Amino acid sequence: MPLSAPPERTPIHTRSVECRGYRRTDGLWDIEGHLVDTKSYAFANAFRGTIQPGEALHNMWLRLTVTDGLEIVAAEAATDDHPYDLCPAITPAYKKLEGLKIGPGFTRKVKSLLGGVQGCTHVTELVGPVATTAFQTIYPILARERGELPKGHGRSESSHRPGLLNTCHVYATDSEVVRRHWPDHYTGDRTTVDAEV
Repeated sequence: MPLSAPPERTPIHTRSVECRGYRRTDGLWDIEGHLVDTKSYAFANAFRGTIQPGEALHNMWLRLTVTDGLEIVAAEAATDDHPYDLCPAITPAYKKLEGLKIGPGFTRKVKSLLGGVQGCTHVTELVGPVATTAFQTIYPILARERGELPKGHGRSESSHRPGLLNTCHVYATDSEVVRRHWPDHYTGDRTTVDAEV
């Protein structure tokens, strides 16, 4: 269901974030994020002159190279379009992400390393979507290869504890989805599961 119909309005600002995940031939994964900010009107900028409608105010990239276990082994940032001449000077700071593992506490660690004056607000904002994309890229492939994901709407072929458990309300261990796909890990009403077996 889409959002409710808004009143008449005028577009002002568009932020586009696109993330892509790639499996590399060397066994690692590249996860890339691209952020672009545009305005619907022309405005003056001391560094670039007039920025035209639809012209990128911010055009920034982030690539994280990660292992199967979501450990970051390489990090690279780039700034193509920016409002100040000093903006690109901070991109080497994103190497600080190397050695971190995407998982519990990751966001807090990123903020401590790259928050505020230690980073670029916009590149740092890309870290979250890129981290989520890493999980969305890697987990389904590895889980399928291990037989942990259900085929179609059936049950998983593996009794190994799926990494998705308790990551959102759908995958709560007492949810209908877990009961259906991973009955060995279901913690709700066992009589329903036992009756179906």
